[in-house]
Amino acid sequence: MTWCRARLRSDAGAASVEFALVAPLLLLIAVAVLQLTLALHVRSVMVQAASEGARLMALAGADSSAQVSAGTQRTEQILATSIAGTAVRTTTARVDRSGPVPVAAVDITADLPLIGLLGPTPMTVTGRAVLESADELGAGFRSGVVG
Repeated sequence: MTWCRARLRSDAGAASVEFALVAPLLLLIAVAVLQLTLALHVRSVMVQAASEGARLMALAGADSSAQVSAGTQRTEQILATSIAGTAVRTTTARVDRSGPVPVAAVDITADLPLIGLLGPTPMTVTGRAVLESADELGAGFRSGVVG
């Protein structure tokens, strides 16, 4: 009987039980950090690719479908060489004239790679660049004087 009491009061094996209780929580935190890192990287690559395509369109003038197509192709080329390329749904390029200055815009819609019940979640990013062509600028901007 004394052997049984001594055995119950002993700390032998407590570390194994504590590890079994704490390990799943640590694993969950590690997977969450990895997931956040992957999602931020994919978003960053998408933003960079959209901005690069918009810059190409803006420098080309974006006055024809060939320049718009060149912006889309450049964006898709950048995405194809990255981890984000597998998640892309659509890439569209357009000239946005809704503001005071027309801009070239490239929209990318992709599946944000999430693990578990949350994914995949669609995400859309837009890259914009001011048009460099003088004939695309508004009347007040052509002469270099705004007014």
